[in-house]
Amino acid sequence: MNFMKTRRSFVCSAVLLLCFSVAFPIELLAAATAVTPVEMAATVTAKQRRKKRASAKKRTSSRRTRRGRSARAAAPPRANFDKVMMENRAVVNEATDSDQASQKIEDGALRAHIKFLSDDLLEGRGPGGRGGMLAAKYIAAQFEALGLEPAADHSYFQLVQMIGSRPDPANKLTVKAGAGSTDFKFADEFVAGSDVEQTEVAINGDIVFVGYGISAPEANWDDYKGVDVRGKILLMMVNDPPATATEPNLFGGKALTYYGRWTYKYEEAARHGAAGAILIHTNESAGYGWSVVRNSWGAERFGLLPDANTPVLKMKSWVTEDAARRIVQAGGFNLDQLRQQAASRSFKPVTLNAKVDTMLRMQVQRLTSPNVVGIFRGNDPTLKNEFVTFSAHWDHLGIRPDQSGDNIYNGAVDNATGIAGILAIAKACSTLTIKPKRSILFIATTAEEQGLLGAEYYARNPLVPLKDTVANINIDSMNVLGQTSDITPLGADRSTLGKFIEEVSKENNLTISPDAHPEQGSFYRSDHFPFAKAGVPAVNFEPGSKFVGHSEKWGEEQFADYNEHRYHQPSDEFSPNWDFTGMVQQAKLAFLIGLRVANATETPQWNKGDEFERARLKSLGKLQ
Repeated sequence: MNFMKTRRSFVCSAVLLLCFSVAFPIELLAAATAVTPVEMAATVTAKQRRKKRASAKKRTSSRRTRRGRSARAAAPPRANFDKVMMENRAVVNEATDSDQASQKIEDGALRAHIKFLSDDLLEGRGPGGRGGMLAAKYIAAQFEALGLEPAADHSYFQLVQMIGSRPDPANKLTVKAGAGSTDFKFADEFVAGSDVEQTEVAINGDIVFVGYGISAPEANWDDYKGVDVRGKILLMMVNDPPATATEPNLFGGKALTYYGRWTYKYEEAARHGAAGAILIHTNESAGYGWSVVRNSWGAERFGLLPDANTPVLKMKSWVTEDAARRIVQAGGFNLDQLRQQAASRSFKPVTLNAKVDTMLRMQVQRLTSPNVVGIFRGNDPTLKNEFVTFSAHWDHLGIRPDQSGDNIYNGAVDNATGIAGILAIAKACSTLTIKPKRSILFIATTAEEQGLLGAEYYARNPLVPLKDTVANINIDSMNVLGQTSDITPLGADRSTLGKFIEEVSKENNLTISPDAHPEQGSFYRSDHFPFAKAGVPAVNFEPGSKFVGHSEKWGEEQFADYNEHRYHQPSDEFSPNWDFTGMVQQAKLAFLIGLRVANATETPQWNKGDEFERARLKSLGKLQ
């Protein structure tokens, strides 16, 4: 590695320089003590000669004293010399140790983990199911074998309490307008769930179009202004309002903000007291096709068990764009015109001449599903109480008993690969002979596919203090296509964590590429986001797009093919044709970055003015 060569050169140069600085004054001192022949040969009387000799001796002694002092001052004290040498030796040893440990990350173990976790035996790793529990126990067993400490009160399991609801496929969305009514078919035209712990939920309320469903005082934007929406059914678009020529960076410009995420839309509707919310799906605004929505919402859905202070919705729904057009038309309006109005700050909610009148029937259960959490303890007496976290979700969409054909959603890439990645990193940590200063926490989260629930629960109930959690590196869907010359760490530009990533990437001859599709809001769509909301500098560690031996267009084509044919579908299965060199590369880099942060003098901080900076300052007690 270039890094190692640089470190060794530094140490050699330091030793040579130190030797030179010691030797040079000694030679100078020896020269200063010599008595010149001219002085010795002076023609003077014996008395004068004795006086002159005495005088010369006195001057020489004085020069010896002064120059000896100078020599001692020039040479570093032995203690400092030893300290410098020990520090330099430690740097080199740590670098060598981390490099050797990274070599323990190899394709055989990655392959074995993925094959097991994505096997039909695990039934798609649905939370609360037999297969999901098998996955969690497998991860815990791996943590124990690698010597990680249990993080949850002598257990590797942090139990997450949830409500599960499975919709009846016979459910219909009934919209009444005037004397007529229209029924929309479940799965094909709409999907729906509920936060209410009931088997039958009656939904009856006027439909109000609220544009993008955003209330953002800092942007002087309020889609709820002037209208009381309590008890109403809100129809809204996903994504952010479009940027304009006068405001090119409105709501992040091209990049999606959290205000554009579907999770935010439901949260804000609940805060305003709505009975339900219906999101209008388009491929462009959502970033994925209707099949993803249908598959995700057609089976059992989960939500965190709410407390008394958390507002909830009786109905959380999506509709296709065609269904939305028919709903709006039945209510006496045109969807395209309403969209145009909603792109302005002056927009006010529009009450349609239509209402929802339907009954949602569901199977409801309470359940617990574990986050799996282990600690690799650091060795610094003080810094070992600070933590770098690696996270990846173990869950996927489970099994669909009522679906014909292949009904197991194996989730091989999403996210058996990520779990394999953090297990490989944990193994590399376990082989270190020089432990890092800070501790490293590994968390395999549950219910990510249900709305980042496991990570959200952990952020609300952390097993180590969030103020002492210095960084989160999340891995979701690793590279199975081969080596790249770049890496794409989503969120690296938001905090000084990006500097650590830049350093290690450069040492490994990798460049950093920005998010190729910022409009999809990928930063807000995986388990690092709850950490970020809680103030922890976080990145989602995605592979690059510049594949060695291929054009950049080839990488884009492969990603598009996966999104269309395998993402959140039963076809996301293990393939013996995968190229694991890219996954090994990605895991090694993540390991080295995490280790660099764990040993750093300074910890990562959010950039000044970033949307998560206030949360970090609050967690550190620097802001009320």
